[in-house]
Amino acid sequence: MKIRLFVVFILAFIAMGSCENGNGSGKSIDSGMDPFIDELLDRMTLEEKIGQLNLVSVGFDVTGPRVSQQVEEKIANGQVGGVFNSYTTVAVRKLQELAVNESRLGIPLIFGFDVVHGHRTVFPVPLGLAATWDPEAIEETARIAALEASLEGLNWTFSPMVDIARDPRWGRICEGSGEDAWYGSLVARAMVRGYQGEDLSGPHTVMACVKHFALYGAAEAGRDYNNVDMSLRRMREVYLPPYRAAVEEGAGSVMTSFNDISGIPASANRWLLTDLLRKEWGFTGFVVTDYTTLEELIPFGVAADKKEAARLALEAGVDMDMVSEVLVSHTGELVEEGILKEERVDAACRRILEAKYRLGLFDDPFRYVKGKESGEIELSPGHREYARQMARKSMILLKNDHHTLPLDEQSSIALIGPLVYSRRDVQGNWRGGGRNRDAVTVEEGVRSMAGEKARILTAQGANITDDTLMLFKLNAHGGEIDYHDPATLLREALGVASRADVIVAVVGESQGMSGESASRSGIGIPGSQKTLLKALKKTGKPLVIVLMNGRPLTLEWEQAHADAILETWFAGTEAGNAIADVLFGAYNPSGKLTVTFPRNVGQIPLYYNHHNIGRPYAGDILDKFKSQYLDAPNDPLYPFGYGLSYTTFSMGDPVLGTTRLVEGDTLSVSVEVQNTGPVPGEEVVQLYVQDLVASVTRPVKELKGFKRILLDPGESETVTFTLRADDLRFYNRDMDFVTEPGDFKIFTGPDSRNVKEAIFTLVRE
Repeated sequence: MKIRLFVVFILAFIAMGSCENGNGSGKSIDSGMDPFIDELLDRMTLEEKIGQLNLVSVGFDVTGPRVSQQVEEKIANGQVGGVFNSYTTVAVRKLQELAVNESRLGIPLIFGFDVVHGHRTVFPVPLGLAATWDPEAIEETARIAALEASLEGLNWTFSPMVDIARDPRWGRICEGSGEDAWYGSLVARAMVRGYQGEDLSGPHTVMACVKHFALYGAAEAGRDYNNVDMSLRRMREVYLPPYRAAVEEGAGSVMTSFNDISGIPASANRWLLTDLLRKEWGFTGFVVTDYTTLEELIPFGVAADKKEAARLALEAGVDMDMVSEVLVSHTGELVEEGILKEERVDAACRRILEAKYRLGLFDDPFRYVKGKESGEIELSPGHREYARQMARKSMILLKNDHHTLPLDEQSSIALIGPLVYSRRDVQGNWRGGGRNRDAVTVEEGVRSMAGEKARILTAQGANITDDTLMLFKLNAHGGEIDYHDPATLLREALGVASRADVIVAVVGESQGMSGESASRSGIGIPGSQKTLLKALKKTGKPLVIVLMNGRPLTLEWEQAHADAILETWFAGTEAGNAIADVLFGAYNPSGKLTVTFPRNVGQIPLYYNHHNIGRPYAGDILDKFKSQYLDAPNDPLYPFGYGLSYTTFSMGDPVLGTTRLVEGDTLSVSVEVQNTGPVPGEEVVQLYVQDLVASVTRPVKELKGFKRILLDPGESETVTFTLRADDLRFYNRDMDFVTEPGDFKIFTGPDSRNVKEAIFTLVRE
């Protein structure tokens, strides 16, 4: 080991030894960090400081339009601060050795990857995880992901994605928690805690990166990378709270979004990155761009060239440049010409060095690469079992006429559909280090559960899509979709269906049909599969639809004609086993939607907490001059919070502890819930509030509480919520965050549509 590296280690050891608080979450600063970073910065040349701002991509995955070149040479020259898309101890060690042993100061690299819903153990996609309505369980999935990722050399994850999304045409809706800011904030906090733990320098932690800052989920027309335009009120009320929650929880880094905000791209937006994020919210971590967004300032039309893009980004508050290498190429010129002060480079470099310090990399650059020499870890049985639990907990029973589900174990079952055999699709997009060989298919899960009892017959039935343009695009972006003669597939499926008692059709999207750069103008089940479903319906056999998808779908035909519909999302490594658990009744489904399912795309955007308007539709079809469609209802197919069970529940009226809430006091809201059905089941009791008269228009209802309860048949439980005046705050006409005295309505129920009401008054004394 070279002398310069030894000096760095000694300085780090002294600094860490003097720390009174080793909290590396970002909530506080280590007392010994500043002297160490000061000394290191003093020794760095301008070029070395700029090198720390450079994040390159190399390795196992391609997550953008191009990959970095000559990476090893740049690392040895001190021109790289971090690497992403490389993992396993073997790959990471090789690159870290270059940085530590070949660069002048031996500053270690940070290693990032999109560990979005698991690493080797793949959990349901985040929209599915959110459907569990269990933030503690979601936190545990992040903890497991951090453990597995850290064992393969990773110390930084580009997660959580906390973008609120109200347009299901947007493919990346699957990566977030849905449409509600209050619930999304709970999930954001849970995931940051799961990744980072109590101390980033502790074992098996990774630094979180909150994305995409900001408003990315509001892309116009649901088209990825598109423009965003909204009022400051909507930003504050709906889109910004989850980012702020993650920052307050101590997230170590924030990633900029692809879109513009008030006409200024996020990566060049000083109001966003400095005034709001740092000055107002107190963020002390570092800001990294998304893939090549700095060079994209040129087609945006706000930068004439890459040099100007570098200036705009640094002046706005960007600290690290992902892949475009705009900063490493042009920042030196800007400083030398007096256009940019070196102090701004120092500030950006400092934040990245501080992150590495908190991760313990100056103490031991190789602390994340001391795992198996083979480089790959294997799944633990405990992690697989937790993935199975979370997968079945995420599933939502959308329809179940005539008790079609659970399936009769003694029956003959036709398992038909293009997703029956797939190992890749069940894992969804952003599967991290997930491997096809580890995933359980639907066929495998159903056969394993049925054993010798049921007779299982299978057929593909249809292609994922017969749209040749879509197939070309999917395969061009890493898809593995084969195409077969549709007539032959359908004929085989009908033959199988004729010999069965019940048909289970596994249909929906391939994993590449949702996620980044996967917007859809139509969000129904693809035509090839709809043809299959209609043919299966004509057999007269009971039809169960098992959906696999990463977004809400338009399902009017399916709701009208299927006997049962089960939403399974992309359920991860244990998808097949979890789906079988639910289909056969080994697990009673309890998931609830965190995003509205529209009837058709013409209703989009459609979300439960829309504001009051002057001419609301009151249900009278003869009243022409109301806010309504001529050709469709206003209400969704499935509302926010919706989900059925194999049992039934009754809920009483909400009972208030008082009808007069004084600021500073609390209000209790109680509701009695009873399992009125034949089997044990879980229900998610939900609490909503409406401000009836305010200085600005307010939502018709807002989620303010929920509780999961498990009840045996006939058992009752009284669920109690507590409300405070602070829960009723909002942005008034002056954009001050306040409470206003007045009347409020309470709603309780199993979802946002089927509710019972009570009224209380907020007063000041």
